[in-house]
Amino acid sequence: MPLLPGAEPFHHTGGDVGVLVCHGFTGSPQSVRPWATTLADRGHTVSLPLLPGHGTRWQDLAVTGWQDWYAEVDRELRRLTQSCSQVFVCGLSMGGTLALRLAAQHGAAISGLVLVNPANKMHELATRALPVLRHLAPSVAGIASDIAKPGAQESGYDRVPLHAAHSLRQFFRRVDAELPQVTQPLLVMHSPQDHVVPPVDSARVLARVSSTDLTERLLERSYHVATLDYDAELIFADTHAFIDRLTADADAPLTEQVG
Repeated sequence: MPLLPGAEPFHHTGGDVGVLVCHGFTGSPQSVRPWATTLADRGHTVSLPLLPGHGTRWQDLAVTGWQDWYAEVDRELRRLTQSCSQVFVCGLSMGGTLALRLAAQHGAAISGLVLVNPANKMHELATRALPVLRHLAPSVAGIASDIAKPGAQESGYDRVPLHAAHSLRQFFRRVDAELPQVTQPLLVMHSPQDHVVPPVDSARVLARVSSTDLTERLLERSYHVATLDYDAELIFADTHAFIDRLTADADAPLTEQVG
């Protein structure tokens, strides 16, 4: 099955710091590729996988579930930890949810998380009927390309398969219960005007994790796919600063860290 434009996975072998970048539900690596390439340009080892069922046609997503998507990023994380001394995970939307579960499951193997408009819950009342609706209708209208910047386009599906949406809802509930297990440094950037994931999802993530190193940044000029929007450069700069700070802390002599 041919891939959508820009949907190819991206991998770069760089230095001793690894970064795993996770795209969102119904999207593809295209939506976060500029994020990944700026990290590669900084000399990091970067992995941006294509999640199963994504990047082709929505019917392919309909036969996958959260276990498939999570297994892919889990494999990539394990690969990075074998070759890098520190690994960070970045995620957009559902990619942020995947990042949070990786953090809850892998603990100290992850040095920090950077999340952009992380998803935590399906808020529409109709989603409660997904267990039944998914057997009555195969799909609904898509959620791709929520971008304020004229001319910017996300390469994603124009339909959302309800079987996959049902699995995503189950995943959100599972990860929400695991949030207290997240202890890593956390940078959360979110858009006040987001037509896909409301800001309350970021607020809940920040309130429920056990991390003590927390940073919140508002993306005032962007919608949901902020990595392709007006605030993209801000996201990239803050990500670099976050990683630089934490890698510098790790490199500092023990006496300096203690004293």
